[in-house]
Amino acid sequence: MDFIFIYLIFFKMAVLDQLTSQQAIDLENKYGAHNYHPLPVVLSRGEGVFVWDVEGKKYYDFLSAYSAVNQGHCHPKIVNAMTNQAQTLTLTSRAFYNDMLGKFEKYATDTFNYDKLLPMNTGAEAVETALKLCRKWAYEVKGIDENEAEIIVCENNFHGRTTTIISFSNDPVARKNFGPYTKGFIKIEYDNLNALQEALENNKNVAGFLVEPIQGEAGVYVPSDGYLAAAKDLCEKHNVLFIADEVQTGIARTGRLLATCGNCSCEDKHCSGTPEVKADILILGKALSGGAYPVSAVLANDAIMNVITPGNHGSTFGGNPVAAAIGMAALEVIKEEELAENAQQLGELFRAELANYIETSSIVNSVRGKGLLNAILINDTEDSETAWNICLKLRDNGLLAKPTHGNIIRFAPPLVMTKAQLLDCISIIKNTLKEFED
Repeated sequence: MDFIFIYLIFFKMAVLDQLTSQQAIDLENKYGAHNYHPLPVVLSRGEGVFVWDVEGKKYYDFLSAYSAVNQGHCHPKIVNAMTNQAQTLTLTSRAFYNDMLGKFEKYATDTFNYDKLLPMNTGAEAVETALKLCRKWAYEVKGIDENEAEIIVCENNFHGRTTTIISFSNDPVARKNFGPYTKGFIKIEYDNLNALQEALENNKNVAGFLVEPIQGEAGVYVPSDGYLAAAKDLCEKHNVLFIADEVQTGIARTGRLLATCGNCSCEDKHCSGTPEVKADILILGKALSGGAYPVSAVLANDAIMNVITPGNHGSTFGGNPVAAAIGMAALEVIKEEELAENAQQLGELFRAELANYIETSSIVNSVRGKGLLNAILINDTEDSETAWNICLKLRDNGLLAKPTHGNIIRFAPPLVMTKAQLLDCISIIKNTLKEFED
């Protein structure tokens, strides 16, 4: 009798602690800074390609935490690596060695074919690290006068939201009232080799060219065939470092281990198409942890990375044992489950099916992307609410996606998705779009 009474008390407490969706939203709105505009859905559980809200409704996740959950939600191998290490040793700082970091560094540098890795936590931190590394190389190796180095970036870029990074953004929402801005950047048009060549020829102090292989946040803009390879050639000609920000496009998202592939040590079956370039500095994050933990990294060969010496750069949590264990597990899952190959095959199917629908559509203008990083362009202005309303209806129909830049909807499901699941999602997307056709 006492046991039943105690059980009922705990059951009642659990029920009382369970928030409704509106209660959870209200709490965030009242006590949290309003720095995001989330789709109104409150998630409480995830597994594979699915997530569930607090009321128990099931959805396909078609955003993957902006491509951080490539390996699927709560992948058992990654979760096991995290929990096992968390019960052993979580953090030492870099004041001492730990027995996991070196293993992770070796595994990752072998995987991506670089000499060294500098571990960080978030994508923005990794970008900042790459910028510092490039500048230090410029002064100590290339011979540019101190404080004169410039880095070429592309318009409509998204590399994060730190003060330095927004200094070379042209997104007014990210920039306005956050100045003064950091100098030392030259902005050129994306996918424009003539603009890159002109910037290199007319600026003797250029140290690097920072570029996203695909501009994800800008609306999944895929550059012209050969653009990355030609850009790398121009950089080599002018002794300028080619810096690839693969925080979103890396770790199999685009149908290759890297969107700039050709430099990795994976088997041919994991890659597709013509290899592009090997970046001088490679920036990774997001899916480097499978979405389980903040893990990012900057990779480069010794000729570049060796300019970093003790005291130049660091992070209390960067390279901690839990991150190292998770990072290795996350990369192992990509290889063992052939997720790059799966992304390539399913991506082709997705674009073909959507392109077929678009032929007779009045609401969608185009579909574009690589692998399972795709977007559709809604036939409306950027300041309209059409794309947002479509995403609300997709939510109602069991699929979660989010607009970017007003009239573009990005689609990026976990790479563990099966063909049958993808076809089901395509059906949901088509049926939803039909509700908005003229």
